[in-house]
Amino acid sequence: MNYYQEIVECANAVKKVMKETPKVAIILGSGLGELVDELEDQTEILYQDIPHFPIGNVKGHGGKLVLGTFKGQCVLMMQGRFHYYEGFSMKQVVLPIYLFKQLGIKNLIVTNSCGAINTNYKPGDIVLIEDFINLVFNNPLIGENFDELGPRFPDMSEPFSHHLQEAFQTSNKIQLEKGCYGYFSGPYYETRKEIQAFKILGCDLIGMSTVPETIAANHCGMNVLGISCVTNMATGIQKQKHSHDNVVNVANEIASTLKQYFRTFFENYTF
Repeated sequence: MNYYQEIVECANAVKKVMKETPKVAIILGSGLGELVDELEDQTEILYQDIPHFPIGNVKGHGGKLVLGTFKGQCVLMMQGRFHYYEGFSMKQVVLPIYLFKQLGIKNLIVTNSCGAINTNYKPGDIVLIEDFINLVFNNPLIGENFDELGPRFPDMSEPFSHHLQEAFQTSNKIQLEKGCYGYFSGPYYETRKEIQAFKILGCDLIGMSTVPETIAANHCGMNVLGISCVTNMATGIQKQKHSHDNVVNVANEIASTLKQYFRTFFENYTF
């Protein structure tokens, strides 16, 4: 069985419990899983019940898809993502993205908790991602391409939708910082010299997720809105040592603000 056939099997399993096609899928980053509480008429699907689906084990990440209605719009939320550093292949990391596309979902909102390299940011900030730098030197498109999923050489000149960024800000009557997200494999926090190098390259933010999913979403023609929650300053900028527990705690604090932004966004913008 090839990769595309696995995706079709995943989609067939999820379609059995779907009542309607979601307008948008939302990937919830570390500490942001409680956003599923905002969904009405929920249907949960455990990852273990979806054929070929990976199962992660990172603190702050759940293990289920949640379908429901949010401000009158059908939404699918992914509570718990997969990371390259867990030992998954890039194809496994992005399998949910191709599942979403197979279900007929055209829009993706991807959130993450990350560190800030740009000193104009501070912990607790919410930043829109406008571009990325792949520092892992691997990506989910390497290997056989399936035309059913997307073209061999997809364009990546606008990986994050300018339209969705403006709609998000206009709906909330806010002007958020925008930045470039550097994708680092982890699972260790970066060294001082690595951060210095990444700053020279143009990274404003640093994290261990989001970019593989964004590449796959662009490959299959989805519109992507990327939102980073700054939980810490990067190595060499903050004085204390890093702690994943602290990352999750700060993300939990940001979640209430982000939930309000999502409420207002979905009230004022129709996907």
